[in-house]
Amino acid sequence: MSEYDARGKVNRALLICVDDYRHLRPLPAVRDNPGELERVLLAPGTDLFTQGEVVICRPQEPWEVEQALDAVTQEARGLLLVYFSGHGRVGRDGGNLQLMVGASERRHKTVSWQDTVLSYLDNARADRIVIVLECCYAGNAGEAFHACRTPTSLLMAAQPNRRIFSGEEPTGGSVFTRALRQILEQGISGKQFVTFEDLVRELRDQLAGERTPMGDVWEPRSAKQNTVDDVILSFATPGIRPPTPLRIRLRRRLNTSFRHWFRILMVLAIIAVPATAGVVLLNLPAEAVACPPALELRLLTAPEAEPALRQAAFDYEMSAANTRPLSGEGDLPDGCRRAQITVYSAAKDQVDQGFAAAGRWQGEAHGTGKDGPDDKGIDPLYRPGPQPDIWIPESTADYYEARRGMPAEGSPATLHYSAPVAYTPLVVGIPAHRRLDDVEPAGASWRELLTGTDRTHRDLRLLRPSPVLSGTGLLHTLGLYLAHDGSDAASSGAPDLTLARHAEERLSAPGSQYAGSTELLCSLRPDADAAGSVDRTQSAPLVSEKSLADYNLGRATGSCPALDAPLPLRNRYVAYYPRHVPALDHPLIRVDWHGTRDATPRQAAVAGFATWLRAADGGQRTLTAQGYRGVHGTGPGAGSPLLDSRADVSLLAPTVPFRADPDQVSQVLDGYDKAQKSSQVLILLDTSTSMADGGRLPTAVRAAGRVLEMVGTRHTYGLWAFPDRAHPTDADAVRELVPPGSADPAPGRAALNRIAGGELVEHGAAMEEALTRAVRRMKKSPATNKAIVLILDQDDGAGPARAAGVERTLGTLVEEGPEVPVLVLALGKNGCDTFALQRLADASHGQCVPGGPQAVDTLAGRIASIGTATKGDR
Repeated sequence: MSEYDARGKVNRALLICVDDYRHLRPLPAVRDNPGELERVLLAPGTDLFTQGEVVICRPQEPWEVEQALDAVTQEARGLLLVYFSGHGRVGRDGGNLQLMVGASERRHKTVSWQDTVLSYLDNARADRIVIVLECCYAGNAGEAFHACRTPTSLLMAAQPNRRIFSGEEPTGGSVFTRALRQILEQGISGKQFVTFEDLVRELRDQLAGERTPMGDVWEPRSAKQNTVDDVILSFATPGIRPPTPLRIRLRRRLNTSFRHWFRILMVLAIIAVPATAGVVLLNLPAEAVACPPALELRLLTAPEAEPALRQAAFDYEMSAANTRPLSGEGDLPDGCRRAQITVYSAAKDQVDQGFAAAGRWQGEAHGTGKDGPDDKGIDPLYRPGPQPDIWIPESTADYYEARRGMPAEGSPATLHYSAPVAYTPLVVGIPAHRRLDDVEPAGASWRELLTGTDRTHRDLRLLRPSPVLSGTGLLHTLGLYLAHDGSDAASSGAPDLTLARHAEERLSAPGSQYAGSTELLCSLRPDADAAGSVDRTQSAPLVSEKSLADYNLGRATGSCPALDAPLPLRNRYVAYYPRHVPALDHPLIRVDWHGTRDATPRQAAVAGFATWLRAADGGQRTLTAQGYRGVHGTGPGAGSPLLDSRADVSLLAPTVPFRADPDQVSQVLDGYDKAQKSSQVLILLDTSTSMADGGRLPTAVRAAGRVLEMVGTRHTYGLWAFPDRAHPTDADAVRELVPPGSADPAPGRAALNRIAGGELVEHGAAMEEALTRAVRRMKKSPATNKAIVLILDQDDGAGPARAAGVERTLGTLVEEGPEVPVLVLALGKNGCDTFALQRLADASHGQCVPGGPQAVDTLAGRIASIGTATKGDR
């Protein structure tokens, strides 16, 4: 897992601490927290924050917190650390966490975690945000946190629904913060620095012997959003500490030294000028020569490439290349960063829809966005995110597909294609103990691979990322259709539709598609315990070389964190390279937006970054160290995981450049679409009032909206809600908002908009009863492939009104034919960790997806596979 190092950037730490309350019990232990924590953060050993970058706020009124948040979110460019220590309150249902300031009463003059704190942080300009909450019920902050759009890590002092400190701890700070300070100040044995995840693990160990005021084990919790890498919070270590790199020390001192000599020169100048002029110069503010804010560039990419490109963006910002003047920007003090790059990611279909609706995308950024006739109800500002200056897709095929979906004229976005910045070949992962006989790993034809894995040979199930959601899946499909016999894909012409149908039969099975390589491989990890997970010993994943190497070496994969060591041989996959299949080439696309006032310096900044990315001593060094192959035909760079024999990849396999034309990409996608069987999905949505808490309702509506984006003539849907508004006390009643079999997404979007607007039911949601009715309905559906998408908070039950044996009836029903997989998105606190949901997913051959940052995309990958399933598949 890569680590984000913020040294040398403009960082901020906001320490919000409240110990004196007018209407609530005082917290004397909190009094020393801010001063002691500031001392640690500014200590030379911590080596992250510098003088003036730590702000202490002791608020008596809510507006003081808002004012402090507004300041630090505008100023921070590297790391933004926000810490709160004080009282916390929640509603009766455990939601709507409120941070209490000095003037707070039980329900008045409070600071809303969701509406205030997260709103400010969501507009921050920092690369990374780390939040530490030390208050009662801090653990309840986790669910609303998943609505964030910025790369954020959240540390909660205790598990949900727990009070923590009594406020009577010894002086010197509260128990939690004392442990936090000790770790940041002294480091961790065997570690050269302390990362966010290191801190969480160490805090759990140190507090394992403590008890909350309720008598429970004290267990800090954590969550991450929009990031899979880690953040360094301290460079303290019990061992010999490496010196701070020279470039960082010089950068820190540069502005201070510059201001110092500037003042001396001003004094000398004053001697030679009239006294009146001298008065003016003596009072000249020092801030006039400080570095101005760097030009912000937004880089959009695929989820799989995001961690590596984040590291590349950071290395570029800290490099000498980023201190050269840009056209049209004028002179800047030496050493100031010219550009700052924000990296974010989205699934391929979301990117395509964003560019197709570029007018709304740009309009929303200015607050003028309107729904167009072809926008499909998408929200580009939420997903993919803010309009990009740079787009680095997984392959040139993704670029062709996005261009095909854009209007011929009138779009405010113009895409400028340029050369690739990194390569990674496509591979088929074969279980290490089931290698294919007489098949050459470094160059087998797809025909040989399909034969070697069929029922009469290794009997392996081929798993592919969705071509709709993933660039890896699209390029694997292109290679499979165009280079089936091992010939050059670029010279093979249009795909054979009969061949495409035969190929899809080998890839089709419920749940066989995923949102990307890393998410697919995460589901195959030995430690994966999600309900309905696939058998890795019987599976052959179609992924990229880099993602397979990361998997085998135990590195962070999708939402799966890094392991302590590489996987043992019995759990690894060996890479087989389909012959003449083009590699992912990651082209850099400059995105120009009509009407941009700073277009000239922005284009120059993009060009500078692109040049650095392709330089052997610049970005190529970073990207090859992450596991990519270079653009100059050179071998893996120092530190590359591809050099580790346990990665089980072959450096003899060539890198095949992408040479297919746009027409071939379109033909492959059309052939893929025609090879799919008809499908029908019934969305069963929990609309009880508890869904409105903790940011669950927006996630539920987005997930249902992704289903609507996939419907068409052959892929139909229905939308039911439970409980029924007209019969709220009837456990068996559901509200049939859209009947099954509809191909028009408009009624579904309208119903979801009403639900999002608060059309909920004040009654427990009886999941088993509603699902029993849905399964019976779908068993009668004539569709070849069908599934139920169940989106719920948790099973609130129906109390005494529950029919006897309903769980047994449902269990028997899902096991009977015909098969109807149940795909569950569980947004409750326990996620999929309940016996009922696990049994339901297993018995129906479906899948359970727990709520989290990637939940909607993960569910979309499962839904995309429904139309590929055929009778008789494994």
